[in-house]
Amino acid sequence: MSDLYIAGQCNLGQSEVRRRKVVALAGLIIALVSFALILVSGAPAGSRAILFFPLMIFSIGYIQSRKKFCLAYGLMGSFNLGKIGEISKVQSREDRDADRKTALKIFLQAILLAASLTIILMAIPLDQAQR
Repeated sequence: MSDLYIAGQCNLGQSEVRRRKVVALAGLIIALVSFALILVSGAPAGSRAILFFPLMIFSIGYIQSRKKFCLAYGLMGSFNLGKIGEISKVQSREDRDADRKTALKIFLQAILLAASLTIILMAIPLDQAQR
């Protein structure tokens, strides 16, 4: 794992990456538990659209941990390669621009992943899901 800030590529250290993995896992657990509750309650398939929100939490955490890049830090022009809370400012305008571009890409990727997963869960026939 890189211990260096690389504009548009890496703005997280190991402890921050671990934190993103925990966020991803939490989002996934919330989504799965919610999905199970929706199925057990007999709610209509359209109600599964609400799963987009925990799946978005999962998606953002997952993508950030894989890319070692925080979209919030990228938008704020900062990075953290040390302990949690030790945030540094990006000095170069070009580096901040590269970080913002990457942050927006991550956000769009997370939307696409969460939407795709939501559509898949919505497409599962109710009679199949309740067996």
